[in-house]
Amino acid sequence: MVFDFLKRSAIAVPEQKASATGPVINYHGTGRVAWSPRDTVSLTKTGFLGNPIGFRAVKLIAETAASMPLVLQDCERRFDVHPLLGLLRRPNPMQGRAELLEALYGQLLLSGNAYLEAVQGAAELPAELHVLRSDRMSVIPGADGWPVAYDYTVGNRKHRFDMTTGLNPICHIRNFHPQDDHYGFSPMQAAAVALDVHVSASHWSKALLDNAARPSGAIVYKGVDGQSQLSNDQYDRLLNEMASHHQGARNAGRPMLLEGGLDWKPMGFSPSDMEFQKTKEAAAREIAIAFGVPPMLMGIPGDATYANYQEANRAFFRLTVLPLVTKVVANLSHWLSGFSGEEVELKPDLDQVHALATERDQQWARVGAADFLTQAEKRAILGLPALADE
Repeated sequence: MVFDFLKRSAIAVPEQKASATGPVINYHGTGRVAWSPRDTVSLTKTGFLGNPIGFRAVKLIAETAASMPLVLQDCERRFDVHPLLGLLRRPNPMQGRAELLEALYGQLLLSGNAYLEAVQGAAELPAELHVLRSDRMSVIPGADGWPVAYDYTVGNRKHRFDMTTGLNPICHIRNFHPQDDHYGFSPMQAAAVALDVHVSASHWSKALLDNAARPSGAIVYKGVDGQSQLSNDQYDRLLNEMASHHQGARNAGRPMLLEGGLDWKPMGFSPSDMEFQKTKEAAAREIAIAFGVPPMLMGIPGDATYANYQEANRAFFRLTVLPLVTKVVANLSHWLSGFSGEEVELKPDLDQVHALATERDQQWARVGAADFLTQAEKRAILGLPALADE
């Protein structure tokens, strides 16, 4: 309640702790910042499931990367029809290409690791592909440090994927981690402090709306002598009046009638309280930067780094989406080539990305005007396979 501070309470009896370690525990926790846990499950709950900025950043990158057009080619030609393209078009009965890749990119962004399982069929290529949850996977390193197996654990059940039998059933894609040999580093971990600040600021704002977090004013009573106190009946009546007629949304803006020496003293917010919104916006900007998303695309106010939305969108594709897609599909094509023995390469088709159309037009114009280059050299610069007669 807003006016709970008016209630009188009995004198508290000093509490005696039964444990001798009680004072030590109490001292250890006093005045310390309560950061959220840094494991994958906790960070996912805090930064993705419970934070709109983290959720939107991951969804924006994963969905954009999953929708990136891909081409399959070798050193001689570009394929329009190929078994690998058919596998990616429908990797398993429950998912299509976009759904599988979105889950793959999402796992990589949330945990720094992405695991893809190949279900072997009668043909050379896998019959199905499945994205596995990274929080359930654990690497089993061998004597030389390279993984010899992966354990997938759900509750008390565990399945081991053997990586020493020839064809690797697991494709492990990870982000760069300077201090770990087997697991990748997640952008969510880099943004963990900003996530805690943003979530705490949101909780503070919610508490402010619910119960004002601090009284919006004070009722001061001055008796005839200036020092009298309200009687118990007067005090209870005042609380009932305030609760019934001046609290809640339906009573917002209702004028207050004071009598008998009561005076209303309004209280405003201090400058430090007003800084909460700016702190929240700064934390949101840090989260977006950690994921590589221009704050302008996230709707965060106060960001004027880019001249316009088009420039921000181009920077997002060029600096975030394209490097991510290039790394993932390179790992994916190398892994799948091991099943068929055919050296093919998956690449993002930049000619179909509208955000990069201006850059591609400029590159095509420069290459086309270079009379000192042969047709084969021009095609190689543009990332096209050589013609059959060259």
